[in-house]
Amino acid sequence: MKYQLVRIGSGIPGLDGMTQGGLPFPSTILVAGPAGTGKTTLGLQFLAQGARDGETGLFISTLSESIQWMLRFTSNLTFLKKEYFGQQIVYDDFSGLIKQAKDYRDVLHALEEKLTTLMPQRVVIDSVTVFERFKDDYRDLLYDFSVLLKDVQATTILTGEVDPTEPYPVEVAHVVDSVLLLTSSLTTEGGRNRHLEVLKMRGTNHVTGRHLMAIDRNGITVQVGMG
Repeated sequence: MKYQLVRIGSGIPGLDGMTQGGLPFPSTILVAGPAGTGKTTLGLQFLAQGARDGETGLFISTLSESIQWMLRFTSNLTFLKKEYFGQQIVYDDFSGLIKQAKDYRDVLHALEEKLTTLMPQRVVIDSVTVFERFKDDYRDLLYDFSVLLKDVQATTILTGEVDPTEPYPVEVAHVVDSVLLLTSSLTTEGGRNRHLEVLKMRGTNHVTGRHLMAIDRNGITVQVGMG
């Protein structure tokens, strides 16, 4: 018997056409790239699409960023309404807990409580690479983290910050279902082009290769077929 994957809209123009109509639900997706490539913006567009579809979203920051900072950051983004926060999109800052925790399981327990209480259909954790501070238990953490997320009926985006010379966090990529790479490169005129690539997506006959993407106040748009 063939299993039919459920898909949900990403909220990113051009991306759903690359992934057989949307992102697998439920699943875990790593969005990796250097600073300034649009990882947080992509996550917010994903949550905004869910809000428009009547779904509950959860945004967890691990970077000491308050809800006031988030609202300032998003104030000029046309796709994200201020009233989404606290209603369809719940924002939580885990940075203090992560800094104080002696055992990574304390963080996972808090995350599990949040997920089971809210029961969101969409989750964004920005950024997962902060968990590298638990270096002695990092591999165990990622395994337990992936098991927890797979047990939740949600599509979860994990953002991963990388050095420009590193394509993606390898250990995180091993435990997720999909990997999206965001990159940028200098043009001959001194400008910068940004690209999106679907590196892997389980159960999906996805479009391969790098594709140009634009970022403006309307968010990210992928220009499929233009590399």
